[in-house]
Order: sequence, then structure tokens, then C-alpha cells
Amino acid sequence: LASGGASIGALFLAGYIPGILVGLSLMAVAGFVAFRKKYPTSDASSFSDGIKKLLNALPSLFLLVVVIGGIIAGFFTATEASAIAVLYTFILALAYKEVSLKDIKLILLDTVSTTSIVMLLIATSIGMSWVMSYENIPQSVSAALLSISNNKIIVLLIINIILLIVGVFMDMTPAVLIFTPIFLPVVSELGIDTVHFGIIMVLNLSIGICTPPVGNVLFVGCSVADVKIEQVIKPLLPLFIAMIITLMLVTYIPELSLWLPSIFDL
Repeated sequence: LASGGASIGALFLAGYIPGILVGLSLMAVAGFVAFRKKYPTSDASSFSDGIKKLLNALPSLFLLVVVIGGIIAGFFTATEASAIAVLYTFILALAYKEVSLKDIKLILLDTVSTTSIVMLLIATSIGMSWVMSYENIPQSVSAALLSISNNKIIVLLIINIILLIVGVFMDMTPAVLIFTPIFLPVVSELGIDTVHFGIIMVLNLSIGICTPPVGNVLFVGCSVADVKIEQVIKPLLPLFIAMIITLMLVTYIPELSLWLPSIFDL
């Protein structure tokens, strides 16, 4: 929506390798810290126990196959895939007895509340995008950035810095909707693929949702662990550095994002 029609299937596929790289980098840092501080380890699970847990998880894991496979194979659109995912998840929740039929009313009310917030953000950002287009703000920003340098490496570095700062103070959805129309003309003029730029933007803002003061993931994690945010900021610094290094790799090696979509001609 924000980019004017980038392939959702391509974006899904393009995110796999960068996502795996982020996960591996965080695992490496966490493993190093755990080894250095000699954190205790739990007993290893038996092979049969592992197989049993895998089999129990397969129905849930199959959701990824249904959604992504259906979109890539062309069985349904991304919008239709979301509806199928909701239905499939609801059936699984009933099967696992995590919800009951009497919970449907509350679930629907929560859904309406959440959706209304997102729709309000989208409506507001669309209005803002129209104002920016009317005032030629994207063109002005494009000209300003390109006046600094027409070097792709420098411009991408500047955009990354801006998006990292934006991600600290703004939630992901409005940030994508507001800043995509501003930066997309710049990267398009430099010949950067729209899908590649989409992954760069989302990865930047994903780092932002792990940082205070608007880091939703950080707040949830602290709530689950029952610790204060100020207690985790310093230990998280090596993890932030690992994510930023991965971001730089994804930014300057387009094949990390574009290889999988190219295999499926997306």
C-alpha cells in the first residue's frame, strides 16, 4: 500500500534470509555472554521427547506453509491469506482448548478495537501522504539527499540512520506509511529495488520496537521477565550492535533479500 504495489509475496520471501541472519546474530551474542558468565544449563531433552514436541507443534507450524505457500503458488491473495490464517488459527485454538466458543464475543471485540486503531493510523497517514505529495515534500527530500551525495552507499547510510532514530520514537505501522513515500523516490532514482528497500525499512523499524521509549517488544519482554527497563538497557547493547551489523549486511548486499524472490520469479 505504502509503496504503490510492491509484491507482498516477494516481500514475505525477501524477509526470510535477513530474519534468519538477525536470529543467528542474536543467538551468537547470547551464547557468548552465557558462556562467558557461565550461566547454568538445563538437562538435554531425549530424542523421543523432542520428536513428541515437534509432532505437537506441527499443526501450528503448518500455518506458515498454508499462508506463504498459498500466496507464492497463487492460490489466494495476501488479503485472502489473512482470512484463511485467522480461520485456521481459530480451529487450532479450539482443538488445543486454548479458547472456547463462549470466548468468540470477547475475541471479536478485541479484534475490532485493534483493527480500528490500525485503520485510524492508515487513514491519518494517507491524509498526511496526500499533503506531502501536494507540497512536493518527497521531491524536496529526494533533492536534498541527492544534493548531499549521489553515492548509493552514502544515501542508504543516511536513510538507515534516519529510520533508526525514527524507530526509537515511532511505532512501525505509522512509520512505514509516512516515510515510505518520502524515501522511495530517492532509492528508486538510485536504482535500488523496491522489495530490497522494503526489507531495509522494516528491519530498521524492527530494531526500533526493541528500544525505549516506544519499544513495544521491549516492554512486553520486561513485563514477562518482571524486570525494569533500566535494568536491561545495558545488557541489550551488544544485541543492538549485532542487529545493526546485520542491517548493514542486508543494506549493502541486496542478494540477501532478493535471492529467494528471484527463484520464484516474484
